[in-house]
Amino acid sequence: MKISFQKPDFVNGKQAQLLHLQVIVSGKNLHIGLVGNPNSGKSSLFNCLTGLNQQVGNFPGVTVELKVGEAKIDEGLWAEFLDLPGTYSLYPRRHDEQVTYDVLLDEDHKEHPDILVVIVDASNLKRNLLFASQIIDLKFPTVVVLTMMDLARKKGVEIDVPGLERELGVPVIPVNPRKNKGIAQLKKTLSQVSTALAPNTIRNFVPGAHWGRGTVQAIKEKLPQLSDYKALHLAFNYKELPIKSSVKKIVEESIKDIPLNKTVSQAEEITDRYTRIKAIMQQTVVEPDPLQRTLLTDKLDNVLLHRRWGYLILLAVLFLLFQSVFLIAQYPMDWIELGFAKLSSFLSTALPESWWSDLFINGVIAGLSGILVFIPQIMILFGLITILEDSGYMARISFLSDRLMRSVGLNGKSVMPMISGFACAVPAIMSARSIENRKERLLTILITPLMSCSARLPVFTILIALVIPNNYLFGFLSVQGLVMMGLYLLGLLMALVVASIARWFIKIREKSFFILELPTYRSPRWGNVVQTMVNKAKIFLFDAGKVIMIISLILWALSSFGPGNRMEAVSQRYETLKQQPNANVEQLDKEYGSARLENSYAGILGRSIEPVITPLGYDWKIGIALITSFAAREVFVGTMATLYSVGDQDEGELRLRDKMKAAKKEDGTPVYTLASGLSLMIFYVFAMQCMSTLAVVKRETKSWKWPIIQLIYMTGLAYVMSLIAYQLLK
Repeated sequence: MKISFQKPDFVNGKQAQLLHLQVIVSGKNLHIGLVGNPNSGKSSLFNCLTGLNQQVGNFPGVTVELKVGEAKIDEGLWAEFLDLPGTYSLYPRRHDEQVTYDVLLDEDHKEHPDILVVIVDASNLKRNLLFASQIIDLKFPTVVVLTMMDLARKKGVEIDVPGLERELGVPVIPVNPRKNKGIAQLKKTLSQVSTALAPNTIRNFVPGAHWGRGTVQAIKEKLPQLSDYKALHLAFNYKELPIKSSVKKIVEESIKDIPLNKTVSQAEEITDRYTRIKAIMQQTVVEPDPLQRTLLTDKLDNVLLHRRWGYLILLAVLFLLFQSVFLIAQYPMDWIELGFAKLSSFLSTALPESWWSDLFINGVIAGLSGILVFIPQIMILFGLITILEDSGYMARISFLSDRLMRSVGLNGKSVMPMISGFACAVPAIMSARSIENRKERLLTILITPLMSCSARLPVFTILIALVIPNNYLFGFLSVQGLVMMGLYLLGLLMALVVASIARWFIKIREKSFFILELPTYRSPRWGNVVQTMVNKAKIFLFDAGKVIMIISLILWALSSFGPGNRMEAVSQRYETLKQQPNANVEQLDKEYGSARLENSYAGILGRSIEPVITPLGYDWKIGIALITSFAAREVFVGTMATLYSVGDQDEGELRLRDKMKAAKKEDGTPVYTLASGLSLMIFYVFAMQCMSTLAVVKRETKSWKWPIIQLIYMTGLAYVMSLIAYQLLK
């Protein structure tokens, strides 16, 4: 990067009086960071600037989302835009705010920007200017962008943009990302500024500020390139910041004999800043009497946040959300499954019989199917959640549910991942990123799989039809339907119990602040909805999908091979039976598949765990299903179909039900009774029978520790509760 000083004639079309430092970027893109308060329109501006030229990942070492995109801002000049997590000030309280703080304070950080675009909500100017003033005092090359100008005008707020620009000392550009207004002017300004204001020429936001003056002077004697405000923050947090050890040592030596009270200094700073902000707004902003008009938002909140009606409306919205995810996703999921089934059938006919074709069809293709089948649910769920967020109702959901969630160690933001878990735990766990408190986020991740997801429905459906009579209470309440609802409520109740217990064992000392801004209601940004759906699908496909594929191949190997020559002996036996007169070759082929599975490593494992699962009312075949359904819970039905030699796909479920109903134990008693059936249903309510969920938990927590703990506690809980149910009912 080549650096040269010059005085441009104009910045943003106005006479510039300040010396600028023009950075001529060669060999790399200009790095521009977007920062601002939450709900200020930052993500909308990022999507408007970058369009589809963006990637989503994580900041190194943390699960906070990192969005980077490229855009052309002038002829021959491209910029890489970084959407930094929203923050209210440079005194971080949340995990994602800490990420933004680290990026801005550490000049050697990989994502440290060359220019900052500070997004300011014009309808909440006073609050947003606090953070903007802190950025200006860091002496960053800064452009302030005013969003929500239309909303400000509706509130009767008029802003003198040139006057505000004069008071702040940096360019101020009004934009409307939804309508693409002001974007060309913003790009032109970024191209003209190209970089930053020279540090020595930028005036402090608060003239004559004296916060930590002795400490600041001591540090700047050895690090003169620092701004006063950055030196102050290094003095406050040099031990925690990811800066060079040499810089930490210099700061430590500079301030070791100087008293510094962080709390007092911070309080003085915030007071001085708001005093200055008030003076600026008196000169540049005209605001109406706050009692003159009531906005539509206030009228809607009178209903949606009502003490009684608010909760009823919330339940209706969540019910519709769950039903929409389940019903809408069902069709594309069926199409994906049908497409892979036809592909597998075609490949089975086209490819020669060998181990590698079996690996490809039943390992790779089956594993890929297990990954892609989740994509519709992920996209639909996050699309609907984004609509709720964009409309402003998501914050109201968190507000209404906070009291219940907080009583068990969670907070209001935990409710959406939990409700989403009724559709699929995978996207639900991913959506827990919105929870700032690490302990509450971890608790939410640990209990979300206890919500009965749609993958459990095939298991519940066949078992309920098998052991629950099709009777009606009061002539219209289906007993089978009530049992199904009871299974869902059982998972929800146990999740709250587990959370209330687990909070005492997770030793994360982090204060919980449920600080929630209720944004105004507005129409969703459909481009943002689509972009979010695509990004979330890509994250799951390329990150969690790798782990799922590996485990799928392991399960295929366990189900396809056995120790010694057991598999060969089974093959020889059935070949001999087929050669006998009047042999039913079709039936023998079905029995052959069941025998191979029984003698495979998975089958042997099923037999070996039979003594453990017998107290639950299960036999070895159910044991095999428990093992194979670890890939996905709905695999239970397919495994049962193979074990009971069901071949007719048109009537497969009916015939499977009949076969299972007729199944007998070695002592002649039925395998599936009311006691064993309910025991098995309860097991699937609580058990972690989903490798996809474990893979996502590992990705979100950056460790195998928590998915292993989750697997152990859920399996133990499933075993104990199933044991109690069977022993009481048998």
